[in-house]
Amino acid sequence: MSKIKLACETYTWQMPGEQYKGKLEHIMDICAQAGLEGIEPETSFLQHLEDPFVMKDALAKSGLELAALCVVEDWLSPNETTDERERGDKWISFIKHFPEATLLTVQMPQSDRANLQERQVNAINCINDLCRRAADKGIKCSNHPNSPSGSIFRIASDYEVLLNGLDNDAVGYCPDIGHIAKGGMDPMVILKQYRSIINLVHYKDMHIDGRWAATGEGDIDMIAITKYLVDTSYEGWIIMEDECDEAITDPDGLTLRDGKYIDAELRPLIQENS
Repeated sequence: MSKIKLACETYTWQMPGEQYKGKLEHIMDICAQAGLEGIEPETSFLQHLEDPFVMKDALAKSGLELAALCVVEDWLSPNETTDERERGDKWISFIKHFPEATLLTVQMPQSDRANLQERQVNAINCINDLCRRAADKGIKCSNHPNSPSGSIFRIASDYEVLLNGLDNDAVGYCPDIGHIAKGGMDPMVILKQYRSIINLVHYKDMHIDGRWAATGEGDIDMIAITKYLVDTSYEGWIIMEDECDEAITDPDGLTLRDGKYIDAELRPLIQENS
């Protein structure tokens, strides 16, 4: 029986700039119209919704669940800085009010990959420390590597370092099939290799030349990947995160179009196994 649910990440509304920050209720309404069941906001989108009780009311009005909370930090030092630790503890306290949600850790890419090994060790230490504190409070955690040129976890050898370095008693792996492809890897190969630690999944599409594509319009086989997740009894959220150029000008319309693709192509694969 498939227990997969579909949600949306707020990064699509970060593509135009800053104008959607603090407008999470609007974003949630669009996600609900698109037929999605949940939302994964990056923390900077919360603003007045940082009060968990206000956030609960907003979620109830939109009919959505909090699928995950995306926490983005630099994590450049051997241990969390004082500010990073304070922010991390703040988000742990917030997400405790949403026991089914995942705390998703994402490192902010820098301008280059200098001192790669040192930076990788530092990031892994900081991620593990934050997630151990969260796990001690019963919070599920995951880590999401990305693919900009300054990311320190973007190619296959980086993934091996990261995913063998995470403390899997505290933190799982969130594959982003678009970032995997952007890093020159086959998403299906990576999903199969690390399936045992996957506890959250991000979907975005990409053209074969490396340009981000609207969901379902690129060259990533989302149907095959969805079938694989269903067949291997994945239980959890698939988070849609569209980063194509259209998001810059019309993130609402793009998300509503994505919802049509999901209903036509992905949801039947999930529901037929429910």
